[in-house]
Amino acid sequence: MVRALARVQVAVGGLVVLAAIASPAPASARSHGWVPERPIYGISEQHNVPVTMPDGTVLRANIYRPTDPRTGRPAAGRFPVVMVQTPYGKDTVGVASGQTGGPEAATETAEVPYLIERGYIDVVAEVRGTGDSGGTFNLLDPEQGVDGAALVRWAARLPGSNGRVGLYGPSYMGLDQFMTAAHLGPHSPLKALFPIVAGNDTYRDIVYEGGLLDAEFDIAVVTSIFGPLEEVNPVAESTGPSNLLDVEEQHAGGLVSYNANQVSNIELGGDESYDGAYWQVRAPRNMLATVVKDGIPAYMVGGWFDLYQRGGILNYTGLQNLWDHRPVGAPMLAHQRVTGRYQLLYGPWYHLTAGDDYDIYALELRWFDRWLKNEPTGIDRTSTPLHLYELEANRWANASRWPLPQAKPTTLYLGPRGDSGAPSLNDGSLTLSPSSAPSASDETFFSTESNPCGRSLEQWGAGAGALALEEGNAPADPCTTDDRAYEASPGALTYTTAPLRAPVLLAGPIDATIYATSTRPDVELVATLEDVLPSGQAVPLTSGALLGSFRQVDPALSWYGADGRFILPFHPYTQASVSAVPIGRVVRYDIEIFPTAALLAAGHRLRLTLTTADIPHLLASPQQLDNLEGGIYSIERDRQYASYLEVPMTNAGGLG
Repeated sequence: MVRALARVQVAVGGLVVLAAIASPAPASARSHGWVPERPIYGISEQHNVPVTMPDGTVLRANIYRPTDPRTGRPAAGRFPVVMVQTPYGKDTVGVASGQTGGPEAATETAEVPYLIERGYIDVVAEVRGTGDSGGTFNLLDPEQGVDGAALVRWAARLPGSNGRVGLYGPSYMGLDQFMTAAHLGPHSPLKALFPIVAGNDTYRDIVYEGGLLDAEFDIAVVTSIFGPLEEVNPVAESTGPSNLLDVEEQHAGGLVSYNANQVSNIELGGDESYDGAYWQVRAPRNMLATVVKDGIPAYMVGGWFDLYQRGGILNYTGLQNLWDHRPVGAPMLAHQRVTGRYQLLYGPWYHLTAGDDYDIYALELRWFDRWLKNEPTGIDRTSTPLHLYELEANRWANASRWPLPQAKPTTLYLGPRGDSGAPSLNDGSLTLSPSSAPSASDETFFSTESNPCGRSLEQWGAGAGALALEEGNAPADPCTTDDRAYEASPGALTYTTAPLRAPVLLAGPIDATIYATSTRPDVELVATLEDVLPSGQAVPLTSGALLGSFRQVDPALSWYGADGRFILPFHPYTQASVSAVPIGRVVRYDIEIFPTAALLAAGHRLRLTLTTADIPHLLASPQQLDNLEGGIYSIERDRQYASYLEVPMTNAGGLG
C-alpha cells in the first residue's frame, strides 16, 4: 500500500481533523504467490438425483463432476464438493453461473463451471417444497437447516469426493448456508462458507424497516420463489408421472398457505409483524455462534446498496466478536484481535449486481482451495479482513474493525434556513453547535406520497432496474444519482452543512435523533443522507426510517460513540415495545440510518433529508395508517430539544 502523500486540514464548519490522502487499496489480502488454476477438466451432469431427508421427504439435486476432456469419463482423483441449496428452481430459473466476475455472481442458483473445471464436484439441490423437491415450502423454515445438514453429509460421501464440503450462493442460498452450518455440529464435512448478499437479521434487514413493512419483500418472495414452485420440471425418467403429481400437490399447498397465512399475517399486523420467536429462529445472527464454535470459516460478499446493507456488515462483526469470545451483537473494540477466517468484501453493489466488475470466482476459488484442498493460498493470512469500497472515492480499502476506530462520531445539529438551494420546504442547515434559541422548529406533515425518483426504489427493488440497464449498456438511472426530486416530496425537510474545506470520509453506522411533536398518535420519519455537489446534484448515500410507536430503544444492544450518543440505536420491535405517541408532546425518536463509507470531496456538502413517507418501499399497516393520517409534526431544534445527526467521520485517507 502506498504511504500517505500529503497531510491536510479537514474542516466541517469549525471541525478540524488531521487527514492523510492515500491511494486506492486492494480489496483482498496479498496473493502470496497463489494464482488460479487453469480450467483443465470437462463437466458431466447427473440430474434430479433423489436424496431422502431424515423425515422421509425426498429432495432432488443435480450433480456436476470434473471429467477428462478427451474421453468424457470421470476425472481421476478425489475432489472436494461445493453445494448450493436453492428455492428458485435449479433448472427452470437457474442457469450456469458465468466464467468471470460480474453480476453473474449473484445468480449462483445453479452450477459454477469455473469451479468444476478446476477440480470441484458441484451439487445444486432444491429446497423442500420447490422445484422437483418434495415437501411443503415455508419461508426460511429451520427444517431447511436440518435438510442442509443431511445434504452436506450425503455430498461428502459421493463417489470421487474427498470428504470436504463448501457452501456457496447468494441471498436465500446464503441464508441457507448459515442455517445448514447451525445444524451440523463439530468435526462435520462442512469446511467453508462463501455467502453472497446474505443478511444478519431477517426481520430488520428486509421484512421491516423501522417498524414499517418493506413492501418489496412479499412481492419478491411470491414472484421469485413461488413462481418456480409451479414450474416443476418434467422428470418422468427419474420420478415417474405419479410422483410428479404428488410433488405438484405438495407445492400448491405451500403456495396457498403462504398467501393465506403469512402474507396476510405480516401485512395486517399479526404476530409475525413483530420481531418475535418466528423471526428469531430465522435470523443468521443467532446462528453465528455455532459457525465459530464448529470452526467453519466464512468469506462474505455484500453491498452498500444491497437489501442486506445493514446486516451484511453485522455478520462480519458478529463472527469476529465470537471468535474473540465477545458478544455477537457488540461493536468491535478499537484494538480487538481479528482473524482471516472471517472476511467481508463490501462493494458498490445492489442485491442483483453483487460482484459486478470484480473477479468473484477467482476469490471464491482461492477461498475454497484454502479450506477444501488445504492449499496455501494465503487468503487467510491477513490482518485486515474487512474490505470496503469507498463510495464517491471509487476505491477499495482494507480495515480490521467496525465501527472504524479512526472514524470519530461527530454531532451535527439541525439549524435554521441556510443557502444550499435545496428544493425542500425549509432548506435548513447542519451545524456543529446547537441552537441557543428558546424556541425553534420546522413544521411538516404526514404524507401517503413521496417522489419515487430516488435510490430507494432501486435498492429495495434489489437493483433489477440497474441490472437491466447495465446489461443493455444504458446509462445509470438518474434517480439513483440525484435526490433533488425526492427532496421535493410532500413535507420534505432538508438540513445541509456549509461546503467542506477539505475531503472527509463518512464511515460507519449513523443515528439521527429527532425531537418532534405530533397531532396524531403515531409518527413516520425517513432520514436520508446525501452528498451535495457544487452543481446542486444530491447523490444519495444511505437512509433509515422509524415508526414513532416503535421508538423504544434497548440500551444493552445499542452502539454508542465516544460522546455517549447512539451511532446504532437498537429498537426491540416487539409487540410489548409498542407505545402510542402522546399527542402534542415533544418526543425523542432515534432513527437507525444504515451504514456507509463515502468520501465527500472539498466543496461538497452533507445533507440530511427528512420525509414522512418512502413510497413504494415502506408501507404502514391499516391500523398504523389510521394513527398516522392527518398528522402534523413540529421538528424541534431549539436549545432544549436540539435534534441532531450523529455521523462517524475521518480524514480522506482514513482507511489507509
